[in-house]
Amino acid sequence: MTTTLQFKYDVKDLALAPQGKQRIEWAGREMPVLRQIQDRFSQEQPLAGIRISACCHVTTETAHLAIALKNGGADAVLIASNPLSTQDDVAASLVADYGIPVFALRGEDNATYHRHVETALDHRPNIIIDDGSDVVATLVKERQAQLSDVIGTTEETTTGIVRLRAMFKDGVLSFPAMNVNDADTKHFFDNRYGTGQSTLDGIIRATNVLLAGKTVVVAGYGWCGKGTALRARGMGANVVVTEIDPVRAIEAVMDGFRVMPMAQAASIGDLFITVTGNKHVIRQEHFELMKDGAMVCNSGHFDIEIDLESLGKMASEVKQVRNFTQQYRLTSGKSVIVLGEGRLVNLAAAEGHPSAVMDMSFANQALACEYLVKQRGSLQPGLHSIPEAVDKEIARLKLAAMGIEVDSLTPEQEIYINSWTVGT
Repeated sequence: MTTTLQFKYDVKDLALAPQGKQRIEWAGREMPVLRQIQDRFSQEQPLAGIRISACCHVTTETAHLAIALKNGGADAVLIASNPLSTQDDVAASLVADYGIPVFALRGEDNATYHRHVETALDHRPNIIIDDGSDVVATLVKERQAQLSDVIGTTEETTTGIVRLRAMFKDGVLSFPAMNVNDADTKHFFDNRYGTGQSTLDGIIRATNVLLAGKTVVVAGYGWCGKGTALRARGMGANVVVTEIDPVRAIEAVMDGFRVMPMAQAASIGDLFITVTGNKHVIRQEHFELMKDGAMVCNSGHFDIEIDLESLGKMASEVKQVRNFTQQYRLTSGKSVIVLGEGRLVNLAAAEGHPSAVMDMSFANQALACEYLVKQRGSLQPGLHSIPEAVDKEIARLKLAAMGIEVDSLTPEQEIYINSWTVGT
């Protein structure tokens, strides 16, 4: 493919663009809400003159968010939030077909990733769309002079929200942050149904293992853990949940799962899936207890949920046995199988969440950017929820696209539900 572009980018090969465009268009069939936002943004230009740096998984679904931002008038750049989630053909198409600067290479090393983070900040963003808060954290630590440029940030991961709360507690978050992750139309669907399906999709693509009859250990019973446990059970697995939160642990028990500490689960599990957002959830003492051939993977955010450094020191040999599948032969003679290098298995070994569920998540992201612009100067620093009206409008648009209608209150019911004077 021969083309001359008047902006900088860093993608694998622009010749991949035709394939990427075809896949972007296919994903768009399942994203009616974001398509409506794209159309409205094209007419209203709510982001005109706004510089946006987005750090996301560069997939077919994210492409539609990037297109919406551009349609809205934004000067947007996109970088990858995870080295193994980038779809190189999609990155090429966004550059060649849609004129969006992308800096993302599948398998990029840490140095390249950090260089791309710097590129995102060199754009001097007014709004940062973050996936894990790496860009915001780098801005706060290294680019203090740019803080005055920032209208706000949007964050769609549990890990990123935890980091933003810590920043605000430490007094270093000086601008508003939209908590996209906790929007009902995000975490109820993306975290639960999206993670549940795509995690098992990645595991099966990487291993071709039969889940029926296997003991699957799910570490963490937040919305991602709930979805993963539910889908694993649906495929016939015996599911064990590990938790640190007693309320979530009770919920897992009442949902029909066995609950126990990881130290106890380690010796009985065939497959381990971490979805906690924390570090070293599976570590040396757990590897030592595992069965020969036990498989471990992560569907949280960063690759530190599994202590791969300790596992490497325990191993006498590490070899690739399938795509996205490494066998660590321990000095004890046992082996532990790691999927997707400990990174997000649903993106490393598969294609991430289905388009239909990302439709609502990215609708939240696009509308959160619009909200930040409209509320510029009136929002205080710290975390802000997506307005309830926005959440419900996204749900309404999704239902309408699915051809589903719901009831509405009668005038009599409206009076009753909002009154304290009428008793039973």
